[in-house]
Amino acid sequence: MDVAPYLTVLRTRRVPSFLLLMLVARVPATAAGMTITMHVLLGLERGYGAAGLVGAASTIGMAIGSPLMGRLVDRRGLRAMLSASIVTEGVFWFVAPGLDYPLLLVTCFLSGTTVLPLMSLGRQVLTALVPEEHRRTALAMDSMAVEVAFMAGPALGVAVVTQGSGRTAMWSIGAAMVVSGVVLWVVDPPVRHRDEDGARVPVRRRLDGRLLGVLLSAGGSILVIAGVEVAVVASMRELGLTSWTGALVAVMCAASLVGGFVYGGLPRVPPLWALMGSMGLPAVPIGLFTGSPWLLALAVAPVNLLCAPVVTATGEAITRLAPASARGVALGLQGSAMTPGVAVGQPFTGFVIDRSAPGWGFAAVGAGAVAIAVVALLLERRGVADRAVVA
Repeated sequence: MDVAPYLTVLRTRRVPSFLLLMLVARVPATAAGMTITMHVLLGLERGYGAAGLVGAASTIGMAIGSPLMGRLVDRRGLRAMLSASIVTEGVFWFVAPGLDYPLLLVTCFLSGTTVLPLMSLGRQVLTALVPEEHRRTALAMDSMAVEVAFMAGPALGVAVVTQGSGRTAMWSIGAAMVVSGVVLWVVDPPVRHRDEDGARVPVRRRLDGRLLGVLLSAGGSILVIAGVEVAVVASMRELGLTSWTGALVAVMCAASLVGGFVYGGLPRVPPLWALMGSMGLPAVPIGLFTGSPWLLALAVAPVNLLCAPVVTATGEAITRLAPASARGVALGLQGSAMTPGVAVGQPFTGFVIDRSAPGWGFAAVGAGAVAIAVVALLLERRGVADRAVVA
């Protein structure tokens, strides 16, 4: 494994400090969902269904708002978007602990539409900071940082709520997110490379078949991970080892980190549709290994090894296909495309498991990923043909 590409990226001006800033900023952002869930359960004394509904409202808001915030960056600049997000985030997190459930449900949705899009923003800034030949490595590092944030954030949210109170946790999360926004406003990193043309491009030229295939793959990757997680929980419960589920999830996260690291250092990579299919195929037979937690851990590792690479590949493809003047919108759409992955992957897998067994849940999401890969391939070929006709 050649680490030279990583060393080159880390020597690039402003990249190390920006990666560290985004990692720190993403930890409270990833803790936000768990903190609100715990507040609804413990502070408002509602059930899991009510807590899940609040999470769904916030997620839908973010899916709608992410491309809108990206468009604001494209048209008005980073500081305009940050100003809007800092104000709305500050107001929401200050008043949210005192709201009753119906108002919290509505405000979670509204706040979600203007939440600071840290995931897509990180990719957009790194695209502007590094030359194109090092983009894959930089985006892989960003994907690995996201994994670390998701490993730390939710656990931190639970710890603050249980050791203090829901109100304290929500105010702390809100303050951290506002501070992150202010720091980004002061730093004002570039969102477009100095050599790129900022001329606007018609919508039809932005959303061709290739870009639609990339967005479909982005959603498909999350569908697989969300579905596999549900099937893992069901498998461990069937073994009577529910308390060890967290350890297995940690193995899955570690596998994703390893996969992202390897992928980021490769000089040549397979096409995105092949990565998507390769992520789904190993999931199909996992049900044959659910009799032992050790075998299950080994069986799910190949799926997760390709998680960060697929996310990285979709980000890299978007930055290549979308014009610089619409990159914020395109990367925002990547985040929006991932939302249906969770919304479909978890209930779909649960539905299959309820009517069969955990092993069939793995097979279902694996087959779904392969189908998505085939559709992405067809869209890519159609997009190439359409471009050839236009040319």
